[in-house]
Amino acid sequence: MSIKIFMPALSPTMTEGNLAKWHVKEGDQVNPGDVIAEIETDKATMEVESIDEGIIGKILVAEGTEGVPVNEIIGILIEDGEDASAAAADETPATAKTTPAPTAETEAVLELAATVEETPTPAPVISGGDVKASPLARRIAEQASVDLGAVQGSGAHGKVVRSDVEAAMSGGGAAAQQGNIEISTTGALPQALDVNGNRLFASPLARRMAAKAGLDISVVQGSGPDGRIVKRDIDAAVAKGIAKPVEPEASTGGKAAEEILAVGGDTSEVVKLSTMRKVIAQRMTESKSQVPHFYLTMDCELDELLKIRKALNAAQEDVKISVNDFVIRACAMGLMEVPAANVAYEGEGVMRQFHTADISVAVAIPGGLITPIVRAAEQKGFKRISADMKDLATRAREGKLAPEEYQGGSFSVSNLGMFGVKQFDAVINPPQACILAVGAGEQRPVVKDGEIVPATVMSCTLSVDHRVVDGAIGAELLAAIKRYIENPALMLL
Repeated sequence: MSIKIFMPALSPTMTEGNLAKWHVKEGDQVNPGDVIAEIETDKATMEVESIDEGIIGKILVAEGTEGVPVNEIIGILIEDGEDASAAAADETPATAKTTPAPTAETEAVLELAATVEETPTPAPVISGGDVKASPLARRIAEQASVDLGAVQGSGAHGKVVRSDVEAAMSGGGAAAQQGNIEISTTGALPQALDVNGNRLFASPLARRMAAKAGLDISVVQGSGPDGRIVKRDIDAAVAKGIAKPVEPEASTGGKAAEEILAVGGDTSEVVKLSTMRKVIAQRMTESKSQVPHFYLTMDCELDELLKIRKALNAAQEDVKISVNDFVIRACAMGLMEVPAANVAYEGEGVMRQFHTADISVAVAIPGGLITPIVRAAEQKGFKRISADMKDLATRAREGKLAPEEYQGGSFSVSNLGMFGVKQFDAVINPPQACILAVGAGEQRPVVKDGEIVPATVMSCTLSVDHRVVDGAIGAELLAAIKRYIENPALMLL
């Protein structure tokens, strides 16, 4: 009896994911606990283990597919001797069932945008007899009286796309016939040829990589579908040194023609948002439009903190404590002192009261940011906080954090001081009620005992959700954080 393999929900808020990699192929025997695939969420890439024993009878969602809904069937497990085709006959992925056919106006845009994707989602295929062609290609061929049966398709599985019809028209071969309608192909991208003069198929990303590396892509052996050259082929060519240099094109500033999209006379590039960037865009839009922010700013003197930090780092060598580690500890201590600010708005007339200070710390990673959490930071010393942050930040940049390590948290810290930013207002990370924006420490003149003296000062801005935290409570919390930063010995008690 066949067993369905579903796209797992790797976190409570996950609705879709990218099937980054299959570790098995059809016909492989798997046992419970075997890693069968890697799923990319908006924050990390995680391994998926089989929970049943069987043979991989059918893979229904291809490696590299993006936006696969949670609980969609991605594969079929069968028993020895069972017919895989029969088991998978009725299991069509939802992404294939629900994909709407593009309109005449949108298809051209979709084909244009697809030139910047390494693995574009195939457009719906309309079959006429034995000819497979995109709707746009069919319309162009019909208007130009081009026989699609004589056109060689370059799309997925030999599908005829717009560029194939335009190439047939401009080539004047058997496929091109006299018609009453002219279709301008001005601005069409030139087709690259391999060493034998045949048309070369390569993903746009592979072309860009080859252009940037100064490599002749025509001598690279493709390993993608139908010999298509993809990213890994360029990586291999560079590593082996088998590709030869190519002269940059003066007309495009050295970039390959396939990298540039001319739209309305303006040179620009359409780039697809990563899953992480789409989630960030959605959550930040919701936060700024739905959460009533207000902001409180205080200046904190750092000289005493810097002295203690220097002494602690001199006393031990295995961990180097940073100013941010002090800030995390100060925020945790402040939240314990002002518990009314250690809350989250959960809607429908309720809020959550936290009893520990779980500090989410913004960490920049390629393509976005993530907020790993230092759990119960009020119970940890500087050395432990520093070690935890180093480990979390390293694994965050490698995409190896578990969901529980970045989901949740009661309070956030965003520090841009290392970039020289003096002061900024951070966007609240829902459902949390507060986030502290930390600026750079710098020498400023301050007045002490009636005299102007230099001091190292850092501006901190607290963004607060007014639905659950009032101005007085926010001010009390920020004052407590300031007191701990300026008197770091209090955090050692």
